[in-house]
Amino acid sequence: MNLLQFSGQGAYLDWWTIGIAAIVNTGCAVLGCFLVLRKLSLLGDAISHAVLPGIVLAFLLAGRSPMPMLLGAMATGVLTTFLIQTLQRYGGVAEDAGMGIVFTAMFSVGVLLLSNFASQVDLDPSCVLYGQIEYIPLNVETIFGIEVPKALPIMLSALVAVIAFVTLFWKELKLTSFDPALATAIGINATLIYYLLMGMTAVVSVAAFEAVGALFSVAMLIIPPATAHLLTDKLGRMVWWSAALAISASFFGYLVSKLLNVNAAGMMACVAGGQFAAAVVFAPHYGIVGKLRHQLSLTARIAGEDLAALLYRQEEPSRSRDGGTMTVRELVRAFGGGFVARYALHRLMRRGEIDKTPEGSVVLTDKGRRQAESLVRSHRLWEAYLDKNFQLPLDHLHAPAERIEHFIGPELQQQLAESLPKSDLDPHGREIPPSTGTQP
Repeated sequence: MNLLQFSGQGAYLDWWTIGIAAIVNTGCAVLGCFLVLRKLSLLGDAISHAVLPGIVLAFLLAGRSPMPMLLGAMATGVLTTFLIQTLQRYGGVAEDAGMGIVFTAMFSVGVLLLSNFASQVDLDPSCVLYGQIEYIPLNVETIFGIEVPKALPIMLSALVAVIAFVTLFWKELKLTSFDPALATAIGINATLIYYLLMGMTAVVSVAAFEAVGALFSVAMLIIPPATAHLLTDKLGRMVWWSAALAISASFFGYLVSKLLNVNAAGMMACVAGGQFAAAVVFAPHYGIVGKLRHQLSLTARIAGEDLAALLYRQEEPSRSRDGGTMTVRELVRAFGGGFVARYALHRLMRRGEIDKTPEGSVVLTDKGRRQAESLVRSHRLWEAYLDKNFQLPLDHLHAPAERIEHFIGPELQQQLAESLPKSDLDPHGREIPPSTGTQP
């Protein structure tokens, strides 16, 4: 079975369907980045539904002309945002409750208008909710001698408008998304940017109605940006990732919908959901696997440093690098045993920080000794700092120093040393190793 055709009428329908979906979804995804960052994802949902009465009123007044419908959607989108903020500011209504009240009331008005005044046309509830993306390439017009889907100009215009809006107001959108108070302090009208963003959300929502419907435009406003946010912390990369995810969801969603003979817009949203699920598991920094890998690496690092420090302290009484050695079994047992201790020991050997003698003992190499010496220095400096500033009992100094010693670098070591009286001994009378400038 050929999922995609590359010639004939079938190819025309396939590739225009994918292209239209990509255009619509990209516009939603790019704009959705700023909604997700502002924690206003559900406001996009509310606007995408609440614009319905504006669309219907514009249709009743001007017929099915795109521009009046866009203006009607923008007006009701901004009105929705204004009503939600008014309820929150002056009515004491929580933001989520305000969204629920305004969104359901406005959408109900739109459904009533549709049912009573526009039920005989193809602007029906199912079209608004689910879209008709598979049929869009069938309704064509000729532009500059080229036959294109009739919906293409308005959808392409919406995408160009989104790109222009984001490009022109990039700095303002960035600042107001992360710190509206700072943006206002340096002269940016955060309220105006907020309402412009809501107006653009209404525009892309109504442009998406015929292609993917209101429900799936909401999915594209939220899911690709949320997925991109898991992949990067940089706003610019987030926007690019979001657009790429939306386009790939359009392509693969259409392929799977043809394979399973199901609604294409719905399958595109499902593919976007699958992308998000994959990011939750595999995203480098914020995915489950990434967090586990980071946690394992941190645990192994701390365990390795503790093992090296244990060997260093074993050497201290004789001050001889050949004395105080331990076998692998004794070292692991002294650490409490288990997988982490064995893995950390293997890691130290692999990195050349400890070595194994022919007699089976484990000894520090020069590299490992420098690392361990720095860790012990951090530990004893912190104990001395606590003793000087908090007058804790001696038996209360070790535990907090053991927790923080792994995160004290040479710079902080120097600051601690300068804040303490000139002494080479910690509160227990043990020698504080000299500075080696080595990161523990």
